[in-house]
Amino acid sequence: MSSIIVAAAKRHTKHKCLVKCCLVLAFLCGTANVQAQSQRPIVSVLDFGATPISKLAAETLRSQFRASGEVVVRDADLTRAAAKGIGYSGSLNLTLTEARDLGAVLATEFYILGDAQTLRRSSFQSPVYYESYCSIFLVSARTGQLLVWERPSFENNEATSAEARLSQYLSSDDLRRRLLEVVKKAQSDERLKRTIVTTTGAEAVIEEAPEDEKAAEIQGIRFPRPYRRLRPAYPDTAARAEAEATVDVVVDVGTDGKVGDVQVVRWAGFGLDETTIETVRLLQFFPAMKNGSHIPMRVMLRYNFRKPPR
Repeated sequence: MSSIIVAAAKRHTKHKCLVKCCLVLAFLCGTANVQAQSQRPIVSVLDFGATPISKLAAETLRSQFRASGEVVVRDADLTRAAAKGIGYSGSLNLTLTEARDLGAVLATEFYILGDAQTLRRSSFQSPVYYESYCSIFLVSARTGQLLVWERPSFENNEATSAEARLSQYLSSDDLRRRLLEVVKKAQSDERLKRTIVTTTGAEAVIEEAPEDEKAAEIQGIRFPRPYRRLRPAYPDTAARAEAEATVDVVVDVGTDGKVGDVQVVRWAGFGLDETTIETVRLLQFFPAMKNGSHIPMRVMLRYNFRKPPR
């Protein structure tokens, strides 16, 4: 279900400059006017798919945000064109770089990714029933972080009834309020963090792992190695979504081999990020070494999740 790779936390890849510049310029013409009139957060809702329930889910969320009057909602057609221009194909498993790049092209502060479907299913208890679900991922365009995810799901013997219950949930004031609270808190936290970064001194130096073992050998470096390899649990939340994804985390390993800061740099939602962090914090390492001395090192660990066999 999972594998672990100790490797360098690689530098960000270059932006797809030409495509992005054209799309961003088109967005910024409207952004300047919007921001001049209001300091409300700007939110984009991407398409959730091509089926009727997918289109309904995305448009319902747009309408809910607009109705609140607390955020500026990006035009759906412009959002769709920008996402298509960068080649976004609907993935819910993005690196921070990919998520920031997508946010930059959308020229937004926050955006929502997701998918919605109605599936025909069967079980021992019910030969035939329908599940109508919607995956909702709220992302910060500035940091690329997945702020919150939800997957409301409703079952009924009739597809239309399951979809009606899902639509009612997406239209609820409770969901809108929760998402708006996350947006406002993230906006406040990001402003505070930018202030702290500009007023504090330099951070303690920690060595980043070389690109590979050959490069490490040339520099006289030995990577940190875990005493034992732990496998993150595949949570029920992921099982219900039948999620398969990769989670990458960047980990600071001290000179004593203990795990320090842990940051998710490729998120997957559905509880997979949380179970990965919990597992990583249980690890103990033989510390990294350079020319015979222990050194702190920042490494990347990768976990691949697959659906367990039935």
